[in-house]
Amino acid sequence: MRRLAFCLSACLAILSSPAGAATREDEQFWLNLTAMGSIKDELVYFAEIQPRIGDGISRVDQSLFRGALGWKLSPTMTLYQGYAHVVVPIEGGKDINEERSFQQLSWTLGKPWDGELSSRTRLEQRWRSDGDDMGWRLREMLRYEKPLKPGSDAVNALVYAEGFAALNDTDWGARAGFDQLRSFVGAEIGLPGASTLEVGYLNQLVNQRAGNTRVNHVASVTLFFRH
Repeated sequence: MRRLAFCLSACLAILSSPAGAATREDEQFWLNLTAMGSIKDELVYFAEIQPRIGDGISRVDQSLFRGALGWKLSPTMTLYQGYAHVVVPIEGGKDINEERSFQQLSWTLGKPWDGELSSRTRLEQRWRSDGDDMGWRLREMLRYEKPLKPGSDAVNALVYAEGFAALNDTDWGARAGFDQLRSFVGAEIGLPGASTLEVGYLNQLVNQRAGNTRVNHVASVTLFFRH
């Protein structure tokens, strides 16, 4: 219930934005390549590369490199410690680099309606090259997938929502409160072994300064290589 309340509070923050706020929209393409699996016994890992193409799918808007080590607390729950490096290219200027340390809890909540409901809670510590402060951010994702054909995982319908909340102000622009909301609808396609391909539409709503909002319409493709 607390996770649901978190996502609902993000939506309420959107509705209560100032009347004079401006909204800017963009079309983007995100590609996520992730490898994950067991190192030994309960020790696991994941590593991902994610280029994001924006500005009408005309240039690289952001490049993200992220990895983590985890420990399986149970068959349904894994705790991770990770690190991410993010590059934001600036046309005609110096690129902005962001470093993140994060802690993550991944948890399978159950199998309602013949599908699977899962949660991902992530706490981030963020440093950027255009400031000195450390920013704290909390992220909560709820994800649900359901086979389109009973008894088969060949193709699953997939939806998820992830709310972001900044926990403090920073000198590089973060403001405490609602940060963004991502909403996805698409399909998960089974590949040989345990690997999967996820394709669909992602809506990213970002709360910016002075009450302005950015909405990104994203064609999202994610390949999970599991071993």
